[in-house]
Amino acid sequence: MPGSELYEHFMALHTRDGGLVMPNAWDGLSALILADAGFEAIATSSAAIAATLGRFDGRHAVGREEHLGHARLLGRLTGLPVNGDFEDGYGDTPEDVAATVEAAVESGLAGIGVEDTTGDPGRPIRDFDEAVDRVRSAVGASRGRIVVTGRTDNFIQGRPDLDDTIRRLTAFAEVGADVVYAPFPPDRDALVAIVTAVAPTPVNVLVSPADNVLTVAELQEAGVKRISLGPLLYTHAMASVEQATKALLAGDLASATAGMGFGRVNELLARGQN
Repeated sequence: MPGSELYEHFMALHTRDGGLVMPNAWDGLSALILADAGFEAIATSSAAIAATLGRFDGRHAVGREEHLGHARLLGRLTGLPVNGDFEDGYGDTPEDVAATVEAAVESGLAGIGVEDTTGDPGRPIRDFDEAVDRVRSAVGASRGRIVVTGRTDNFIQGRPDLDDTIRRLTAFAEVGADVVYAPFPPDRDALVAIVTAVAPTPVNVLVSPADNVLTVAELQEAGVKRISLGPLLYTHAMASVEQATKALLAGDLASATAGMGFGRVNELLARGQN
């Protein structure tokens, strides 16, 4: 599907009644499971990719080409629109971000996220103007071929400033971001305030506000148009692995080896070859 058609298709999922739930895959099999379940779009998770490689998230530990290759794999196996969770857009300058967007378009991605993070734990959030310039550059490079999400990580970087968060998201929308996103708003009221401030730009939320796990229907009622899960499906799967290893250490082979049969694995992999 050409970039402009993929853009229109992916954006239509955001603007329809109810929007979409867009879970994040971390490898080929997890992507195939999500596709087989009937999800209409999936995303990468920078945190999950980094963890699978034994690296930390948010520190430029996973390179652009590694992430692009991962996203291409998910798209090839599933045939679904893939949104790339591409940290700060990779690179020191707005021009670097534009180059990342161009590479994402060439790789067949449907969407790309650009955060206001720095990769530096000592100064995790970029200054306002720099953050806006990077989203502006991403939008300029997209040219209606890929959905651009402008994201601020204020809440997950210990900066619980709702006013600054809204200021940033509003600015991202004003420079043309198709979707805006602030992971883990502190409560439902904050989420509604964000949705109201940036309307009609669609808002993504990571699972739910931090104070309570809301249902999909409750989030949609609050005005959210896209729900993603970040690394949480991955960590859910890893919790099952940890539980199985404890059973194995206790000598309980039955519990340790209960799970998906490899016949099911091959069935899903066969789907990805079609």
